Amino acid sequence: MPNLALFNQEGSQVGEVKLNDTIFGITPHQQAMFDAVLLQRSSLRQGTHKTKTRTEVRGGGRKPWKQKGTGRARQGSIRSPQWRGGGIVFGPTPRNYNLKMNKKVRRLALKSALSFKVLENEMVVLDELSLAAPKTKEMVTILNKLEADKKVLLIVDAKNNNALLAARNIPSVKVIPATGVNVLDLLDARKVIATEDALNHIEEVLS
Repeated sequence: MPNLALFNQEGSQVGEVKLNDTIFGITPHQQAMFDAVLLQRSSLRQGTHKTKTRTEVRGGGRKPWKQKGTGRARQGSIRSPQWRGGGIVFGPTPRNYNLKMNKKVRRLALKSALSFKVLENEMVVLDELSLAAPKTKEMVTILNKLEADKKVLLIVDAKNNNALLAARNIPSVKVIPATGVNVLDLLDARKVIATEDALNHIEEVLS
């Protein structure tokens, strides 16, 4: 069962946390994590791209010149694809990019991402994260004490609105509630900082 040091907001170690071995101590499954990231990135696409075909471009109903006798190539419409302002051949059309993944594979991917962060020593556990007011300056001070100067993912309790507001102006920090933990955010972060309550919630859901 993996153990992680428990820190307070001042950056001092105040104890240890025992993590669930079936969630934070498995061998990361590379393919499951890859498929989960692919699914999440695909679902972010709106799929509203659209170009007009020759039937949708306005105009072009009249034949530009007669078929024979001009010495020029025969043309039927000024909205044909070879004309400037004409229709687009095989252009993008609206589509749905959403992919599907089995529930067991989703859970395996999330457990693999969490275990990967523990293996790489990129996870820090806080006893609590409490801010009297949503001040960005206070959040920066806490992160500096925890030596989190790179891309950081903060996993907090769902009710911690002050932390959400205090960190939203920091470009390298993303705050998500424990209910919104996902593979893409975990793997994208260089350091994951989670409160003890958030980890307990994750263990309760995934165990």
